[in-house]
Amino acid sequence: MTAVRLRPATEADIPALVALEQNFPEDDRFPVRTWRRLLRGQSMAYVAISDGEICGAAVYLYRTGTKAARLYSLTVAPDHRGKGIASALMAAGEADAARRGCNRVRLEVRQSNATAIRLYERHGFRVMAQLPSYYPDGETAARMEKPIQL
Repeated sequence: MTAVRLRPATEADIPALVALEQNFPEDDRFPVRTWRRLLRGQSMAYVAISDGEICGAAVYLYRTGTKAARLYSLTVAPDHRGKGIASALMAAGEADAARRGCNRVRLEVRQSNATAIRLYERHGFRVMAQLPSYYPDGETAARMEKPIQL
């Protein structure tokens, strides 16, 4: 297995990030303008690189006045799944959130995405609420949360 390294995402990564999301439902993909906004805002985006190519990414959002970070997006290229990349991206984001004074991470995930829900549960997330009609296509989201150590 080729070593995977993580680094903060840059605007130069946007074409690869857009391409990485092609396996997402169309309504869940970020357009270029959203990626630009995310990379400039109160957020931290990480990319995972293997063999010189971006094979995974995670975006964490921060809001002034709250101790909760939000895992806004997590994706790993299909041929790189099962190699610990999602776990590494989550660990990097949680460490950054703790450095920023956050004591928990929240996320929303499609109710039908059982694979992602199992991944998050293995990493200490628990379902806190069901959000009916959360997604543009009407699907329910599971809101999940995990405490993190400061």
